[in-house]
Amino acid sequence: MPTPVIPIEKLTPMLRQYVELKAERPDVILLMRVGDFYEAYGDDAETIAGVLNITLTGREVQGIAEKYPMAGVPHHAMDRFLARLVKRGYKVAVCDQVEDPKQAKGLVKRRVTRVVTPGTLVEDSLLDAKTNNYCVAAVWGEPVSGVSVADVSTGEFLVTEIASGG
Repeated sequence: MPTPVIPIEKLTPMLRQYVELKAERPDVILLMRVGDFYEAYGDDAETIAGVLNITLTGREVQGIAEKYPMAGVPHHAMDRFLARLVKRGYKVAVCDQVEDPKQAKGLVKRRVTRVVTPGTLVEDSLLDAKTNNYCVAAVWGEPVSGVSVADVSTGEFLVTEIASGG
């Protein structure tokens, strides 16, 4: 079901903050820390609810009949859920609270602290220790080309150059 289109001025300050951060990164699933949870809203909420098999709920928006879709995971289990999303091929932006909510005057400051993709995993908690996790780079040029391979799970790194052309 498509997320209801709600004028931004009708959203709470926190939902507005989410929508603005999401607009900067429309190609990712945005998980924003709200208290003890990482939450997603709108289409992202519907996506993670389906992929992670978690409850899809909604936030009330003043003057709007439909609830704005919401889903979340406990912060202490974030890496487990993040690994499942990345394993399914999703690019995920993690937005953290960058000030103590008790010290905040008004809306808690938040910012994206990391973007995790299947090709950029380096966190031990997200890597499968039983399989190799390669990152490969190649540069083609004349008279030489180069290739490097790093296994980010073991730290093994190989590099070579190859004569190019005829």
